[in-house]
Amino acid sequence: MFSFLKKKPVFFSEKENELIVAAIKSAEQRTSGEVRVYVESHCRFMDAMDRAIEVFHGLRMHETADRNAVLVYVAMKDHQLAIYGDEGIHSKVGTEFWNKELKLMLSAFNRNNHAEGIATVVKEIGEVLVEHFPYNKETDKNELPDDIVFGR
Repeated sequence: MFSFLKKKPVFFSEKENELIVAAIKSAEQRTSGEVRVYVESHCRFMDAMDRAIEVFHGLRMHETADRNAVLVYVAMKDHQLAIYGDEGIHSKVGTEFWNKELKLMLSAFNRNNHAEGIATVVKEIGEVLVEHFPYNKETDKNELPDDIVFGR
């Protein structure tokens, strides 16, 4: 009846939120690339990648100048993960890189280190972004917010 009064689920402690946001800021510090983290309870699709692509476009991440934005998607209760990189970065690193990062995140999740797993993967994504899209103080601007986006 009063669904608008429902509180959004809390997935991480304040310290864990800060760890992830610090990883995002650190990852973007030396690159023109953008990283976002989206966390929700349930994945609306059978395939987490389909949902990640929907979220990616919903957050307008495809509008970055170099098409080098990356979304780390997590559905906590459904235990689903996906990493989606736009065409600029995907063409540089390929599917094998994303799969390696998913395995790394999954390994941390299996030890109940969710925030640490996300932060580690975000930092590693930042490293490949630096390699392929280095920071240029003359042209670079932060095109997307550095916060965690929480769904339902």
